[in-house]
Amino acid sequence: MCCTSRTANYQPADIPADKVTHLLYSFANIAADGEVFSSDPWSDTQRQYPGDSNQAGNAYGCVKQLYALKKQNRKLKLVLSIGGWTWSSKFVPVAATEAGRQRFATSAIKLMHDWGFDGIDIDWEFPANAQEAANFVALLKTCREELDKHAAQYAPGYHFALTIACPAGPSNYQKMDLRGMDPYVDAWHLMAYDYAGSWDKTTGHQANLFTDPSNPEATKYSTEAALTYYLGQGIRPSKIVLGLPLYGRSFLNTDGIGKPYQGIGRGSVEEGVWHYKVLPRAGAVEVFDQTAGALYSYDASSRELVTYDNVRSANVKADYLLKKGLGGAVFWEAAGDRTGEGSLVGALASKMGTLDPTQNLLSYPNSQYANIKNNLA
Repeated sequence: MCCTSRTANYQPADIPADKVTHLLYSFANIAADGEVFSSDPWSDTQRQYPGDSNQAGNAYGCVKQLYALKKQNRKLKLVLSIGGWTWSSKFVPVAATEAGRQRFATSAIKLMHDWGFDGIDIDWEFPANAQEAANFVALLKTCREELDKHAAQYAPGYHFALTIACPAGPSNYQKMDLRGMDPYVDAWHLMAYDYAGSWDKTTGHQANLFTDPSNPEATKYSTEAALTYYLGQGIRPSKIVLGLPLYGRSFLNTDGIGKPYQGIGRGSVEEGVWHYKVLPRAGAVEVFDQTAGALYSYDASSRELVTYDNVRSANVKADYLLKKGLGGAVFWEAAGDRTGEGSLVGALASKMGTLDPTQNLLSYPNSQYANIKNNLA
């Protein structure tokens, strides 16, 4: 699986469609009444790509490009991701009422159908208490019921995906009703990254598999601890998808991992955040931490440390998820990857050997867009 957002220098044609089973298109927004809507209509359905006509009533933009991609790659399923960090607060009032949940589900499914997608992904970061956790369960239940109704009407026998982004930090996952959610969730996308960053007083691994008792400041969280909790709550390993970052987090003026730092510096994504494809930085040496199951680079001259994954650490994670029987890997986000031999998406796809053969759906007879309705004929 791979996540993608609307990035000017990264286009649908750049997606390695032959190496992924699901593409999470991020993010749709949420109105106060629960209506799910496009957060960028120009990028989604209006932008003209080479070869596009000006015919009214058609979808253009990323939606048309992605539909063409799934038409060429029948194992690629498109999933509409809703919310994300920026808009997660909007889930709280919407999920709290039956009317809000119903509006959310029906509008999300309408957008999914209009765009020719294969499912929806809910990225609520994160329910803060027991009441919000219960409301999340109710929201998932409504979405699952409406997806099944939609399938019965428009795609008999087809299963539309319902997935979620889920936390790897105990202060978040311990507040969630995982057992209550599980019957409605097809896949749990474990966000096994951002364990360390600018909010910390010391440097640390941002995506380590294990803790290191000899360096606790570097491994305050771990994927192993999160996974142990989810499995203990009855979630099947095959439903858990391990998240990997396609970016690195930078720390300046530091003497190493688990040490104090001052500043985060520049970045190619935002301040202190670099795309994986530009790492390691010039002059830096990559270091694999065997105990933590994590990688970082360090420049002794500039005293900059960057924590990220490379092919070596990604392969270690592939071995780990295969040993644990997990459902696969998901990456945030596609624009950060390299092409060719250095691709982390490619490395995981090769390591796993086979991809889910389930075909996507190409029939959307009630889409508001003529070209999606007509299968781009």
